[in-house]
Amino acid sequence: MKKKYPVKPTKKQLGIMKKYWAMLQTELSLFSSKAGQLEKDMSDATKIDDLEFFSVDSEFVGIGNYDRTLKLIQREELEKR
Repeated sequence: MKKKYPVKPTKKQLGIMKKYWAMLQTELSLFSSKAGQLEKDMSDATKIDDLEFFSVDSEFVGIGNYDRTLKLIQREELEKR
């Protein structure tokens, strides 16, 4: 059975959605660039090569490195006070 969707956007509404989708893509690109710079700065400050913020399902869960030679430092450890 084919699912029926009670809400169908108009062409005008779809145009608005496309505009906001493009804005989201721009923000994500800016965020990725800033996060990449933070990773580089963190690597420079710690003198550990290629550190990265590790994410799963769009959620940051810890810090590791690209070559996986550093055990992942879990978010819980990073957030301990």
